[in-house]
Amino acid sequence: MSDTDQTQVLANEPRRSYAAGVHPINVAHLVMGVAFVGIVVIWALIESGTAGSSDLRWLLPIPWVAAGAVGLIATAPRLRGSRD
Repeated sequence: MSDTDQTQVLANEPRRSYAAGVHPINVAHLVMGVAFVGIVVIWALIESGTAGSSDLRWLLPIPWVAAGAVGLIATAPRLRGSRD
């Protein structure tokens, strides 16, 4: 395949743009962001006195479970693929 043929193939593909509402998601960044926010919320609860150190046993898994769920939801459209 020559360079001209490759250019024509690329030109025929529909362009994805931010204006079309399509934004690529980096799932790793999303998952770690959710986990980080969850840990910050737990820290804030401990520091404010709303939760005690004995509550850490059930509080600490929550951000990781939430981050995993968000990661699965974010990858679900990719796993479906195109159905004709």
